[in-house]
Amino acid sequence: MSANACLACGACCASFRVDFDRDEWAGAGGGVPETLADELTGRICRMRGTDRSPPRCAALVGRVGVQVSCAIHEWRPSPCREFGLRAALGIGDEACDAARRRHGLAPLELAGAA
Repeated sequence: MSANACLACGACCASFRVDFDRDEWAGAGGGVPETLADELTGRICRMRGTDRSPPRCAALVGRVGVQVSCAIHEWRPSPCREFGLRAALGIGDEACDAARRRHGLAPLELAGAA
């Protein structure tokens, strides 16, 4: 797969709660904008929208399964960076496949199969 599968997916951004270390939050000197995350404790912040039902990160732009982007891709928190490593290569994993299923999308391994 030559294209980044994540750019046409976004299922993870609309499936999971995203908590991250306060050091990554702009309010503490990190890069995640204060307007897109809330401080929960002295050590933990959460991306807005990810604790709703259904979840959808406030930084997600576009339509899941069609075309998406992250409004703060360069400053996204570590859970997002770590989650997308295999999916960006078109490989996927159990969590990626579960998120895709929640949105009616085939697992990445099968997405291109005929």
